[in-house]
Amino acid sequence: MFAVVSTGGKQYKVAKGDVIQVEKLDQEEGQTVTLDKVLMIGEGEDVQAGAPLLDGCTVTCEVTEQLKGKKIIIFKKKRRKKYRRKNGHRQLYTRLKIIDIAKN
Repeated sequence: MFAVVSTGGKQYKVAKGDVIQVEKLDQEEGQTVTLDKVLMIGEGEDVQAGAPLLDGCTVTCEVTEQLKGKKIIIFKKKRRKKYRRKNGHRQLYTRLKIIDIAKN
């Protein structure tokens, strides 16, 4: 069985036992999280799609790790104007392990 869930402005296709990395959630390691924005759920040929969400369908996950992504450098420059700006950013992520997909 698979599901398509939305969290952090992105969509993820998940199945039971998968590990995904999403935008940071305010949960501690070991806690369970219920994702209720389920867009699609299916098993084999039996697929249900929401318009836009499915009511009563949930995906239960366990928080396994809070981590930081790779550092990216933002560099702005305007030539011949003595304008330079350098900035860095590290995105915060949460790693989730899918425990269960519940269908209505």
